[in-house]
Amino acid sequence: MKIIQSHLSIKLFLSYFVVIVVGMAVIGIITKLTTPVAFQRHLQYMEQQLSSGQGTMMGKGQGQGQGLGQGLGAGAMMSDFYQNFQKSFNESLLISVVAASLVALIVSFIFSRSILGPVSVMTNASQRIAEGHYGERVPLRGNDELNQLAGSFNQMAEQLEQVETMRRRLIGDVAHELRTPLTAIKGVAEALMDGVLPATDETYLQIHAEAERLSHLVDDLQELSRVESRAIQMKIHPTDSTMLIQTVSKRLQHQFDEKRVTLTPSLPHDPIMILADEDRIIQVLTNLIGNALQYTPENGTVTVAIEHDKDEARISIRDTGFGIPADQLKHIFDRFYRVDKSRSRAHGGSGIGLTIAKHLIEAHGGKIWAESAGENKGSLFTFTLPLA
Repeated sequence: MKIIQSHLSIKLFLSYFVVIVVGMAVIGIITKLTTPVAFQRHLQYMEQQLSSGQGTMMGKGQGQGQGLGQGLGAGAMMSDFYQNFQKSFNESLLISVVAASLVALIVSFIFSRSILGPVSVMTNASQRIAEGHYGERVPLRGNDELNQLAGSFNQMAEQLEQVETMRRRLIGDVAHELRTPLTAIKGVAEALMDGVLPATDETYLQIHAEAERLSHLVDDLQELSRVESRAIQMKIHPTDSTMLIQTVSKRLQHQFDEKRVTLTPSLPHDPIMILADEDRIIQVLTNLIGNALQYTPENGTVTVAIEHDKDEARISIRDTGFGIPADQLKHIFDRFYRVDKSRSRAHGGSGIGLTIAKHLIEAHGGKIWAESAGENKGSLFTFTLPLA
């Protein structure tokens, strides 16, 4: 019994077999019960026909006793005939039941194997995935429930493979990002110890700048961890979106003036009230507008606009900068992804600001995406927030 309970194949096999055997048993029992009555009825009818036919052929000259004797002889013959027929019928029924049972065994085995086949494949594939082989997939054959399960299994395996790929890339990226400032700090420190560099304020400022960069990276990683795990506390309430844009524009105006890039807020006369956490949206705007400034050359323009769109507000940041190649747009919000790695690193970006912005907007129930006509044709970052 334990073996039956622990093997689905045996359960399916027995279920098919029991159904067919029960059907055969019902056929045998019903046939056994109904055949004698039906045959007896037909036998009496044949006896009557035979007796009346014999009485007519004998004629009036023959005696009543002779006709009765002939009738009794016919009745005995029919009784023997019925017994022989019943024996032959029982023999045929037994052969039929045995044959049907053998066929039931074969059919049950075939059907159970056809159902257990995909399950066995998924079992082996899941074991392979558990061992770290995330490229394992299950072949799809048809559209039944088992194949739907196989499709869901493949989708799960693909997501696990993506997560594992991102995990490995994250470890490599973090190690690389940490190595860069640490190498610089170590190099300056060794130069100071060897007397190659003088112990001047400029040297210490260089060490401090790299340490500050390292601190910013750690803070960004900690912020990203909290955002991705939804461990941040959101204080969502009605707020004026135009006021938030003006606040960020004033904070960054000095940086735009230094680089000689024009910042143009395009705001409506009436305020647009949104449901948002002011500090988090200011963080997103600072990241996106600062990112636009970083990738826009001198004499360029960055435009910030907001408008109604059904039941949400749409905020866009458009620049006339270097642009984004079409094949890289889908990766722009990935961790540590850079369109131009050397340019980004020179400006000290950690490469996870856009990832944090994406998670913050999605935590508000909005969406964020990027558009670009191509290299050197500028970029457009847009995100939506629910209206208050």
